[in-house]
Amino acid sequence: MSNDTTVTSIADIIINELKLEDVTPETFDPDLDLVDEVGIDSMDLATIALRIRDEYGIRIDEDDYPKLTTVRIIAAYIDDKLQDND
Repeated sequence: MSNDTTVTSIADIIINELKLEDVTPETFDPDLDLVDEVGIDSMDLATIALRIRDEYGIRIDEDDYPKLTTVRIIAAYIDDKLQDND
């Protein structure tokens, strides 16, 4: 289960990378499907993965990209990776 801080941080990364207007990390629905509802493509996801690597120091395996469909799922993935590193 992801924590709210991680969810907000991932939402902020996505909002900034996609230059979304009229939305904040607090108002971004963490359960929106990023591909079908937000419209990100594989290049966007690769850029977001690089930002996550820079922010959290973890690498997202490209094989995991298809599973990372919402902000909440990405946040849980990150939290799990961070716990594994402890």
